[in-house]
Amino acid sequence: MDCKNISLERAIQLLSLIKDFKDFSSVDLEAIAEVCHWQYYHKEEAIVRYHDESNSAFLIAQGAVRVNYFSLAGKEVILCDLIAGEIFGELTAIDGCPRSATVVAKEDSLLASISSSAFIGLIYTNCNFASAVLQRLTSQIRRLTERVFEAETLKVPNRIRAKLLHLAQTQAVIANNEAIISRAPTHVELACLIGTHREAVTRELNKLKSKKVISCQNHEIRILDIDRLAEMIEECDS
Repeated sequence: MDCKNISLERAIQLLSLIKDFKDFSSVDLEAIAEVCHWQYYHKEEAIVRYHDESNSAFLIAQGAVRVNYFSLAGKEVILCDLIAGEIFGELTAIDGCPRSATVVAKEDSLLASISSSAFIGLIYTNCNFASAVLQRLTSQIRRLTERVFEAETLKVPNRIRAKLLHLAQTQAVIANNEAIISRAPTHVELACLIGTHREAVTRELNKLKSKKVISCQNHEIRILDIDRLAEMIEECDS
């Protein structure tokens, strides 16, 4: 659903919540706001689809989305879940290639889209925007390198531990060596994220609970000992 009633002032306020723009001046935010198109998406509504030829980048102002694709056999592979403050679609906005994944709203969400031409224009004319994009792409490369390393070198239990630690570091506030993942993935979703099956996830989470490393309640996973979880990722035994 298009949002034609968002004022420039409100748009600037929403854009200030994007984590890559946290240090931007009001002038920088206004330059971005002027090229944004705002739209609401309902839960489970597709925003972009694998191989479609749209070319906009998206900023998540409110809500959350899931980035995934399906194998030829129909198996879902979850690349990641993104919450408010995140950006996606910047690769297609830069290189113009078809979408490499499908993105679906996990909950009702408010997004701003920036066309490819406007996105490239901001990169060329706004140094702060260009720097933010470069840092974001660098971070993505580092994370993808970590995922390849984990997939090739870590056993399944350690991949589960590594994913929990990553979720705690990116989607939770760590305090006193603890963190609460409030939008924790289900066992099936966690399995899809790391390329295993639900039974292996359930078995490992139960093991972590028995060792008092985590606790689970409703849709939350509480990491009770961040340091211990990090140590366990390096353990060879499973």
